[in-house]
Amino acid sequence: MNSIAKIHLPIDGVTDRSALHPSVLLWTHPATGLLARIAGQMLQRDAHPARTLVLLPYAQLLPLAARLWAQCYPDGFAPQFETTLNWSTSLGDFRPGATDIAFDMALDSLTAGALLRGAGLGDKQNALASLLVQAAHQLGPLAAACHPGERVDWAQQARRAALIGLENPALAAEAAVARIAVEWAAQSAYASDIVFGAQAQVLLDCLVVVRGLAAEPLLAALQRAWGERLASLALIPDVQALCANSGSTVAWHACVEAEDEAQRAAACAIRHVVAGRIPLAFVSTDRALTRRVRSMLESADIQIRDETGWKLSTSHAAAQIMALLKACVWNASADVVLAWLKIAPNFGSAVGEIETALRKDQCSDWGRADHGLAVQASPAALQLLAEVNGVRAAVKGSRTLAAWLAALRHALQTSGMWDGLQMDGPGTDVLSALRLAQPAMPAWESLLEQALWSGQRMDLAEFTHWVNQALEGASFSPEYPAHEQVVFLPMSQMLARPFPAVVLAGCDEVRLNPSPEPPGGWTVQQRAALGLPSREDLQAVASAAWLHALQTPVCDVLWRCSDDSGEILLPSALVQRVQLERSASLQADDPRQARTVTTVPVQRPKPDGRLIPVQSLSASAYEDLRTCPYRFFAMRQLGLRSVDELDAMVDKRDFGLWLHDVLKRFHEALAHCNQPSDGAKRSLLDDASLATTQSMGLADGEFLPFAAAWPAVREGYLRWLVQHQAHGAAFASAETAHSQGVGPVKLVGRVDRTDTLPGGEVLVLDYKTENAAKTASRIKEPLEDTQIAFYAALLPNDTLQGAYVNVGEREGTKTYTQSDIVEARDALIAGVLHDMERIAHGAPMQALGDGTACDFCQARGLCRKDFWT
Repeated sequence: MNSIAKIHLPIDGVTDRSALHPSVLLWTHPATGLLARIAGQMLQRDAHPARTLVLLPYAQLLPLAARLWAQCYPDGFAPQFETTLNWSTSLGDFRPGATDIAFDMALDSLTAGALLRGAGLGDKQNALASLLVQAAHQLGPLAAACHPGERVDWAQQARRAALIGLENPALAAEAAVARIAVEWAAQSAYASDIVFGAQAQVLLDCLVVVRGLAAEPLLAALQRAWGERLASLALIPDVQALCANSGSTVAWHACVEAEDEAQRAAACAIRHVVAGRIPLAFVSTDRALTRRVRSMLESADIQIRDETGWKLSTSHAAAQIMALLKACVWNASADVVLAWLKIAPNFGSAVGEIETALRKDQCSDWGRADHGLAVQASPAALQLLAEVNGVRAAVKGSRTLAAWLAALRHALQTSGMWDGLQMDGPGTDVLSALRLAQPAMPAWESLLEQALWSGQRMDLAEFTHWVNQALEGASFSPEYPAHEQVVFLPMSQMLARPFPAVVLAGCDEVRLNPSPEPPGGWTVQQRAALGLPSREDLQAVASAAWLHALQTPVCDVLWRCSDDSGEILLPSALVQRVQLERSASLQADDPRQARTVTTVPVQRPKPDGRLIPVQSLSASAYEDLRTCPYRFFAMRQLGLRSVDELDAMVDKRDFGLWLHDVLKRFHEALAHCNQPSDGAKRSLLDDASLATTQSMGLADGEFLPFAAAWPAVREGYLRWLVQHQAHGAAFASAETAHSQGVGPVKLVGRVDRTDTLPGGEVLVLDYKTENAAKTASRIKEPLEDTQIAFYAALLPNDTLQGAYVNVGEREGTKTYTQSDIVEARDALIAGVLHDMERIAHGAPMQALGDGTACDFCQARGLCRKDFWT
């Protein structure tokens, strides 16, 4: 005998049912509500509520169904509300077998590779494995929807259907994937198999399957197995009629671009929360937009329940794992290894010393790091280098997955990253997805022994690819707050949930496609024969979910009018259709509140540099002082400067350094030759260029653009050299370091080259690879030229000559003589004494902000020129 009491309204004191939320009435209406219909099905079958199971479309409806049943039927027993997954799990602890579809990318990608190798497609497994997993994940639910005894018949039909249109030999790979996917799905066991057994049926008098918007493949097989004891009910009998009677208020927001849309969406959400319309539903298919809105809501202390989550591959924990694996590649760059060391707690402060040394030497290859550090590094840095290389050496070679996981676990523990991952929410999920957590699951231990792939060896690149697949295929869902104010969820999961308001973001023609593309590579004919949903089916489901979302009492619909590339975007066809039907296209007011911010201009900085005395001065440093005192203060006295990337492309500056070394080697070798021929000079110059290229560690092709120009540069320099030597100049030295005391400061620098003239006078030469016009401008105003005068001041000679040598490709090599170098040198020395005295007495180091010096100044962000009065 059943025990169903008379239905009660869920809200006391409410006499007008129209005042109730439309989704609540879907459940509680005495005549058409879902709960009344469930009660009617139990009465027809004389089923006791305690022995009745109601299968709901998704898990978020379970607490709502139980609560509303208790309110409507406060007396008597209640049926069990479950999903298919929860029901099958409660009946038995299902564990996928060695060859079963696990619906877990970490496992299925390995099994797919093993199946392809077994089919003789091992050479194509990298290209076909993901396609096979995708096909199997689509066929798996269809096979699981069959009674285990009927699966053989399903397989026979699926074999024929999967090969429709694949008769052409050119499609042999696609046909092979389809055949393997069918056999894989047909022989797999599924968690839902247990619901067809006698154990499930003996416990229940009635099974009620509540259908959502999409078709339920399992329904037909359950109907055959359960017969009259099964009832099928639609959660929403008529979506169109429900929406036609809706009195919802919709606000339309056409946003300029992505950031404008995110800000407006967050403002709409905050406005609803302030108005008490909670919990608010927030729907968006754009992951980047969702993350941006979430960050803004969190900054406003909004309590968020995230039912969508995000891919583990996008988490900080996953980035840490990938950083370690990338750093262990045999040819890893220095930047990649340093990026890992900076997040590994066990490597300490010596990482900074190693980075400084590598950047000083511009060593971009970590494999060459020990050569550069052997002389100048401290014992702590050398010990750290050995430890790091020890960890990297342990994560290489070819091994099985079990061995790779053990090596990765050991590397994480050795580097100190393991504990941090275990204390991080996404980190624990990452360890679990990669089967790194300890102790391992019993099912995983058995798979390592029995799976088709258990003995397959892989190298580091293949293991890294597997890790990336596993993390991309798993998601992280943060813990739910006790009292959420905003719920992030897919549009389909709004079905029959009483949200007082909803924010629908990303409703443009790209992100809210009214006719979504069916997943997978199946053709229209194959999908129809296999029983997969067609494009029309998916379109109907998407349209119904959209219309149901719009029956929420208060709706905000947002879309962007242009994409990141500037391409014009229109609102989705679903949006346009509703606007036409409701004759409502007026745009809503901007929900953001304008604030008046009083501008506070920034004054030019005038720091006092006397507390940081200048002890040494280079030519470039003094050039900074003359250009802008504040730049000198920031970059020379405080030592602030940007850090260059070690993996930066070879540029004109690198070519200049290379050329300086080439010419040094060439002239030192040429000095030992007695009247060499032109061919001998050319050979010496080529030998010097090869030696410099090797000493600088330039990889093959890295120096290619400049190497291609080198023959023209070489010939131009040799022609200049003949003319230069014809005037009696003889090479004396190259790349020599000098210092000279001037008052309280020491001038330091490296002179590119000095020659001796016939009268014994010294000629100071400075190589330039810049534009010839720029070199010519240096000698126009001798007292404004710092560099050549500074080099003259470094030498002890009272009288000397100086010139720039512009080494070019098109115009050849040309000399630009600084005729008044002695006068310029004396003026520079006087200027240095005067400037150092002023700094010592506290003269303000004011930012000038004049001319083109600010265009590429590294200190511009410090002086804040753009915010001056």
